[in-house]
Amino acid sequence: MFLESQTQQPQQPQQEQTPAPVQQVQVFIVEDDPMVSTICKNYIEKVNPYAVIGISGDESDALAKIRALKPQLVLLDLHLNKGNGMNLLKSMRKESHNVDVFLMTASKDSATVCEAFRYGAVDYLIKPFDFDRLRQGLRNYLKFVNLTVENKDIEQEEIDQYKYTTETTTSGSLSSLPKGVHYMTLNQLNEYLEAQENALSCQQISQALSLSKITTWRYLEYLVERGKVEVSLEYGMIGRPTKLYRAVR
Repeated sequence: MFLESQTQQPQQPQQEQTPAPVQQVQVFIVEDDPMVSTICKNYIEKVNPYAVIGISGDESDALAKIRALKPQLVLLDLHLNKGNGMNLLKSMRKESHNVDVFLMTASKDSATVCEAFRYGAVDYLIKPFDFDRLRQGLRNYLKFVNLTVENKDIEQEEIDQYKYTTETTTSGSLSSLPKGVHYMTLNQLNEYLEAQENALSCQQISQALSLSKITTWRYLEYLVERGKVEVSLEYGMIGRPTKLYRAVR
């Protein structure tokens, strides 16, 4: 697993050739573990056209370097020896930096995940993660970059095509998601349910995640079909019973 062990070095993947109209996507890494930041740098630069232009493990130093270097993408750890990654994300938004952010952290509580997406994170990688997951995130981000690099109107179909369309299976491989189901939303909902002790209704879940009820229902039913979420019925005095959802444990 990527970043899982400091004693076992991951196998270096072969250099990819990814045709794209952009010449380079400049990346800044915020990570206070030198070994982890080095592995991240090596992996990122195996995916064209990404280039790491700076590394910092300190919140205030990272913000100063981001101001100066103006990267397009920041890979951000939340737990820093000097400072806090979430505070750095909020500072970047407060200062209106034109930068996208991947979170990479061991934090997987629903409050942190939701807060990260509310402050504009475009991906959330939970440590330990493998290279395939990082590469998939970079590939899909590149689709978005290529989509927006041209000065033109963007159609709904084009937006849908850039969204995450794969998920990690139990065997670790990547398989296709059905049309209209996107990885980030699916992962957000799945992580939220796994953190809950009690079964919840679709309405409760949609309100907690700031999603529409119909979108939440569609993703919940997909997770039920995949065997990752179970359903129970709660009967009231009148009307139809309410479906309650909880993660399968």
